[in-house]
Amino acid sequence: MNAVEQLVRTGSAGLPGADGPVAAVEPTGGAGSARGSGVPAVEQQVRARVAEWERRLGDPGDPGNPAGFRALMAADERAELAEGAVAVLREGGFGAELVPVELGGRLDRADVLARVLRPVFRRDVSLGFGQGITSLFAAAAVWAVGDPAQRGKVARLLLDGRSVAIAHHELAHGNAMWQGQFTAVRDAGGYLLRGRKDVVINADRAGAVVVYAATGRPGAGGSHSVLLVDPAEAAAGLAVLPRRISTGLRGCHFAGLEFTDLEVPAGARVGASGEGVRLALRTFQLNRTLIPALVLATADTVLRAAVRATVARRETGPRHRTLLAGVFADLLVSDAMATAVLRALHLLPDSAHLGAAAVKYLVPDLLQEDVEELSTVLGAAGYDREGGPGSLQKLLRDLPAASLGHVGTAACQAVLIPQLPLLARQSWFAAAEPPAALYAFTGPLPPLDLGVLGVAGGSDFLAATLTGAAGRLGAAPPEGPVGRQLADLAQAFAGELAVLRARALELRADSAEALASPTWCALVERYALVAAAGAALGVWEAVRDGEGFLADPAWLVLGLSRLGRRLGLPLAREVPASCVERLHAEVVARLSGGRSLDLHDTPLAEGGRG
Repeated sequence: MNAVEQLVRTGSAGLPGADGPVAAVEPTGGAGSARGSGVPAVEQQVRARVAEWERRLGDPGDPGNPAGFRALMAADERAELAEGAVAVLREGGFGAELVPVELGGRLDRADVLARVLRPVFRRDVSLGFGQGITSLFAAAAVWAVGDPAQRGKVARLLLDGRSVAIAHHELAHGNAMWQGQFTAVRDAGGYLLRGRKDVVINADRAGAVVVYAATGRPGAGGSHSVLLVDPAEAAAGLAVLPRRISTGLRGCHFAGLEFTDLEVPAGARVGASGEGVRLALRTFQLNRTLIPALVLATADTVLRAAVRATVARRETGPRHRTLLAGVFADLLVSDAMATAVLRALHLLPDSAHLGAAAVKYLVPDLLQEDVEELSTVLGAAGYDREGGPGSLQKLLRDLPAASLGHVGTAACQAVLIPQLPLLARQSWFAAAEPPAALYAFTGPLPPLDLGVLGVAGGSDFLAATLTGAAGRLGAAPPEGPVGRQLADLAQAFAGELAVLRARALELRADSAEALASPTWCALVERYALVAAAGAALGVWEAVRDGEGFLADPAWLVLGLSRLGRRLGLPLAREVPASCVERLHAEVVARLSGGRSLDLHDTPLAEGGRG
């Protein structure tokens, strides 16, 4: 019996040096009846897809696994993706996960896409970006408004295991990926494409490039158009610039593109002329929500390693239990927020842009802080399971690059700041609650249609969930001290929303200065925390009448308390000790049972090895 199994069976009191007991907990399944017989057929199919990718990628701790930590770390040292892991993805038809069902792929639901991609990101962020989602981000514009020929061409590339690159429009103060500009000038046959970008992921190996090129007056609504460029047809006028090795995502291929009066036919334009910026605002909603949902899988890996390390070293006292339980609670709250917004892309297309900006603003930074905190437990060895020294340091380099750092934060602020006053006037405490299906995360959804996503307006479904839940909990708190604490926390977050509403109504957000105002930036921070609380409450209410771990309010109380500390809410300091013990017991049980540390409690390829 290994140390993890011993702790599950006996509680921490069964290990030498432990301070205080942890109740033994059998695996229960994260989604209530999710591990029982009442699982809907559609959810069974989703789980089978995720399980197949876990099986194909294998135990990451196996030193002989071509998709294991050892091979991935060795490839990173060479600044390449692990060839064996890439082969596993291609042989399994991974590109089909990025192609809509009607075009021969498997993509129909955004939330399912996140679950299918997590086995890759749980092993390596670089692999996930270099062999996965950047092609989806490029293809999203084609899926949204492309004509049948364009959609078919991109689908064939991805189904064949090839990549599609995206050359973004330039953003002020952007990092290297966002600097540089392309222009497209109309001529008799279509466009003459000009300009240069030095950093485009997969520029040197893409079968197609989706280019956001300036075609109108700068600053105007129709300033950019989207062009689908085939490098094989652009020998004259296209130069691929030398590869650049990046600090983060070292295995990804970042190279440059330079166009010199490249003749692009009119039929290469994706969507209408001048639609580029609006199209970016639509499709970026998927990007912004997927990234937090996938970064979560990397934090899962680090937390598992930290639990394994504390148990192996018999460090199961209150300090370590509090740390591990708290990070676990953050993962669950983050997953609740990301999953709700991914489902909103289907159910609330007019309003999803608000949630997408909020989740992208909050979750990557929250999880990076958690990973840094876990490093105090892991030490210099990182989460090395046959991966070689530097595993944790690699992840700490990769995470900022994956979330786009400052430019990602600034872009989300630019979406939210102008809309907060409108939400304060028209939505907060007034909008109807979203449909129950938004939070029933094992339930079906209509197919994803990126072309119908709104880019402004709509109602705040996360805030509406918060105020609705606060009202219900205030009228009928769950039994016991944890239930009463939950009701009090919900009321406190609703009170914070009222404060935000009053402040947003006082301030102006109709100028460029407002986007850089420290006051508005602080309000966005507080708003994102309140929105996360609404999502977590929504998920808990959806499962509270079921069985299993998520029906227990302990995770929610601890998660809301940690959000509340960031807001300075007094109640956030009063977390019942039983909540910490409950979450610590669950995280140890999941490690022993080889199950993921997210809402879905997914069986993992590594099994229960401690």
